Parts: sequence; C-alpha cells; structure tokens
Amino acid sequence: MTNKSVRVGCAAAALALTLAGSAIALGSHENRLTFNRPVSLPGVVLPAGSYSFDTHWDNPNVVIVRNKERSKVFYMGFTTQAVRPNGMSLKTSVTLGEVKANEASPITAWYEIGQAVGHKFRY
Repeated sequence: MTNKSVRVGCAAAALALTLAGSAIALGSHENRLTFNRPVSLPGVVLPAGSYSFDTHWDNPNVVIVRNKERSKVFYMGFTTQAVRPNGMSLKTSVTLGEVKANEASPITAWYEIGQAVGHKFRY
C-alpha cells in the first residue's frame, strides 16, 4: 500500500464521518399528530387518525405528511414560512381554516412543536 492510498483512504473516511455528523446534527423535524376528524391539505383530505409531519431533508420549505408508520406519503408540497402568532402555545401544532358544515377543515399552517416559526400551506 502506498502513502497516496493511505491518504486517500483517510480522506474518504474523514468525509464520511463529517457527512454522517452533519446528518445527525440536522436532526429530525418530525411531529406525530392525531386528528379526531378529517382535515385537509392542498389537494388531499386526511381521514381522522395519526400522521407524521416532517420537512424534507434538503429543503425545510417542503413539508411531507405520511401515515404514522411513515410508509405512505399523503402530501408533499412547498410551504412558506409562518411566524407563530403571539400568545399561541408552543405546544399548539396546527392552525385550521374555516369551512362549511360537513367539510374537512383545511390545515393552514403547521408549527413544529416548540418552534416559533412554522410552515404555511399554499392553497
């Protein structure tokens, strides 16, 4: 083995560790939310149940909503930044829009639990 091979191998290992550390440092933005009645997102109605809300690993303005097992995607779309309204509890995760009786309430924004800035859905 030559010195050049050892240097290339060490550089590759260092790069792999750096990338792995970056992925861990980014952390997850996932929140598991449960709705006791149907709600809607642009183009989709979510039946009552539990869902995983998360941001795309490469673009925090893309929100992905999956079933609670994370095996089926119900929604993936661009959002705009939304500042949490004054007085809203950091434990409140969504805001809902108004609808007529017997319609699914649209989720207007998702606020990651504990965060001051959230994601406004584009209707």
